Amino acid sequence: MQHRTKHEPSSALLEVSLDPGEALLAEAGAMVARSPSLRTVVRLNAGRGAGLFGRLKALVVALLRKLAGGETFFVNHIEAPEGGWVWLAPPLSGRVKHVPLRGETMLFSAGAYLASAGDIDVKVRWGGLRAVLAREGVFFIEASGVGDLWITSYGAIEELPCDGSLIVDGGHLVGFDASLALKIRSPGGGLMGLMVSGEGVVCEFTGRGRVLIQSRSAGALVGWLAPLLPP
Repeated sequence: MQHRTKHEPSSALLEVSLDPGEALLAEAGAMVARSPSLRTVVRLNAGRGAGLFGRLKALVVALLRKLAGGETFFVNHIEAPEGGWVWLAPPLSGRVKHVPLRGETMLFSAGAYLASAGDIDVKVRWGGLRAVLAREGVFFIEASGVGDLWITSYGAIEELPCDGSLIVDGGHLVGFDASLALKIRSPGGGLMGLMVSGEGVVCEFTGRGRVLIQSRSAGALVGWLAPLLPP
């Protein structure tokens, strides 16, 4: 499998060439074009080895996200019996970053996952009650195993080392090592501040690992556009 990213930094397009017998998992709606030799099947993103309960849970989550106007948790399973190529692109203007996994586990904001290949298990993880009250970061995408992972951002992607503690604005969070402990809180004001504040939340990390952030916030863009739209 070969890959390259074109048209960066603001209009990234991921081009993946698959050898015969290889497969790729991609976010639903990310495909721009592909060779006719490829086969695609839409599947529920429940993770490998998920039982009946796990699949039902993932289905409920997907339906709730769809009804709320967010992205679904369905993915395209792309197979290449005879080889071929596929182009993938994220919905927002920004970067596509290749993240090789070598047995570790990482968590990503729901909109950050673009594609993966190899022995990587991708599934949905609940973000917790405080994230629900904050109206962002309700679900995370958990990726673990060995293989290639591609993530996307709104704006540029920066990697920050966490050696002890680190605080990141929730709207700028892309992903982080699962070895880090995460606490979601308001910038000030406690639980009530999470529900009524217009400032969003901050993510407080403790431990040692890496945190990926994006230089722009989609939530801030929506907030800027909303007053300009007609009623």
